[in-house]
Amino acid sequence: MAALSNDSPFQIQSQYIKDLSFENPNAPEVYVALSQSQPEVNVNIDVGSRHLSERTFEVVLNIRVGANVDGKTAFLVDLHYAVLINVHQNFPEAEIEPLLLKEGPRFIFPFARSVVADVTREGGFPPLAINPIDFDRFYDRNKQANGRDEISGESPPTPATES
Repeated sequence: MAALSNDSPFQIQSQYIKDLSFENPNAPEVYVALSQSQPEVNVNIDVGSRHLSERTFEVVLNIRVGANVDGKTAFLVDLHYAVLINVHQNFPEAEIEPLLLKEGPRFIFPFARSVVADVTREGGFPPLAINPIDFDRFYDRNKQANGRDEISGESPPTPATES
């Protein structure tokens, strides 16, 4: 494990796509339907963490997106984007969970968002840009509702403009 500086509570060891799935079950008919109707898009976000060793943790940001047009599935995206975080030895044990579940997803969200935009574009759809998420509020709201180590919620998408 790399040495951590005393002025940082954590260090990012690595980040990676843990799992990625894209489905386009109604192609090519869906493209005709999209020329006549706007899709209904649902985005679901989950964040979880697990302890790996000593002060090393994996945080996984799960993003599931489903788009429907005229009652038929246009596309489905399921992305599990992860980061390995080393927490400083002097960081208080009681504050590790909030650190992981707020800062971990805050750090990797832009990368995961980019993957979702790229895969929807490569699937023949306009790139889907998910709205930014306030992970402090997201954590607090879901911790109160769930009282567990995994948090989840929804964020409405923002379609990216084509250039």
